[in-house]
Amino acid sequence: MERKQNKLQIWIKSWKSHPKRSLELSIMILPGLIYLIINNYIPMAGIMIAFKKYNYSLGMFASEWTGFSNFTYLLKSGEAFRAIRNTIGYNIVFIFLGQLTGVAVAIMLNYLKGTQNKKIYQTLILIPYLISIVVVSYIVFGFLSVENGFLNSLITRLGGDAVSWYTEGKYWPFILTLVNLWKGFGYSSILYYATVIGIDSSLYDAAAIDGCGTAKQIRHVTLPGLKTTIITLVLMALGGIMRSDFGLFYQVPMHSGMIADVTDTIDVYVYKALIQLNDIGRSSASGFIQSVVGFVLVITVNAVIRKIDKDSALF
Repeated sequence: MERKQNKLQIWIKSWKSHPKRSLELSIMILPGLIYLIINNYIPMAGIMIAFKKYNYSLGMFASEWTGFSNFTYLLKSGEAFRAIRNTIGYNIVFIFLGQLTGVAVAIMLNYLKGTQNKKIYQTLILIPYLISIVVVSYIVFGFLSVENGFLNSLITRLGGDAVSWYTEGKYWPFILTLVNLWKGFGYSSILYYATVIGIDSSLYDAAAIDGCGTAKQIRHVTLPGLKTTIITLVLMALGGIMRSDFGLFYQVPMHSGMIADVTDTIDVYVYKALIQLNDIGRSSASGFIQSVVGFVLVITVNAVIRKIDKDSALF
């Protein structure tokens, strides 16, 4: 509390000392602040839909209040429970493997010789992240198509039977994880690489003088230098653990109902509730649960980190 008061006193003192400059900075901030209020805060009034049975003729405010009935339906519904289970399960795997892959690729980029080579590889690994998920879904289809897919062509040439990938759910946890890693590792590795190149080179020189090889330099210099970035990115990822990439789980499996048990996530469930059932209340309840769980997770994990290592906490 005292720290916040000190910051406020410094801000007031700065405003009084340089009123013209402070006014100019405030005017510069104003457009972004207005956008934030319109885009992020005003729509929060729609939270009340999660507690109502929405009626289009009456509107948001006049619709019947139903309390927590939308939430109890979601928690009791088998489909909703399956969607929640899939969302959390996939995100735990994505967070772990995504951060591990990003750190590994960033370290490899750091030890790559030649500035030109580094630029080329940075560009190449970032390309999948920039490709539309719709395009990715057709790339995957090109591999998995029953009739003309690359994998089935390879399997049949080797004497095996073609696999109906889009009707066999057991393969899709691995397929979706692989696609997610392929599409996202470039972006995360660039973030980590930006931190790696900022580590003081004298630390590596000192480690080399002490007889540390490459492996020990990574362990004692690179990884400790990446600690804060890793914690920050993991915290941000945990904030979205109840959310999923809609395109990945709906478009890539070609919205096949036969594998819905392993591809339906909360976002896909909400979409189906809106399109098929036209139930805005339950969809809003799902979104509300996503936000609350994400918020609680970020606060909790950050509090634990702050107790262990205060300097590594996000806030």
